[in-house]
Amino acid sequence: MKARSNNFVIWITIIVSLMLTIMPLPIGFDEFRPNWTLLVLIYWVLALPTRVNVLLAWLIGFIIDVLLGSVLGVNAFATALVVYVTVNNFQKIRNFSLLQQSIIVGVFIALYHLTVFWIQRFVIDVDFSISYLKPVLTSMPIWPVVFLLLRKIRRQFQVH
Repeated sequence: MKARSNNFVIWITIIVSLMLTIMPLPIGFDEFRPNWTLLVLIYWVLALPTRVNVLLAWLIGFIIDVLLGSVLGVNAFATALVVYVTVNNFQKIRNFSLLQQSIIVGVFIALYHLTVFWIQRFVIDVDFSISYLKPVLTSMPIWPVVFLLLRKIRRQFQVH
């Protein structure tokens, strides 16, 4: 029963991040929307790398594709790629300070958005715009808040 409730907490945080991903924002701020789902997935990979894996990341990315109406598989691949890189380096990243982790998370968010652009460039022939990287500017400073909040939730509900 305890493992089921632990999975429930992880899924609730992911669902909340998906809701934040599709929540309407003012037109000028929408392009700066933090990548909530990727931030939450990165946290859970760092905290529980055996429970949150690449397959789950691909599934969540596929859900994002459906929610945003984008080409199926684009966000799924980019999310899985970032989670794969995070899983392979989670022991190193855990040892960094929150400021250093914010920089690494910024690099991961940039990798995600550049991967999405690269795939879209070949599939639907879009042109590069600096707005692809604007979420990096908001995701980096929000990382410490997301990290501390999810760590508190993980400890409070004893997710391990």
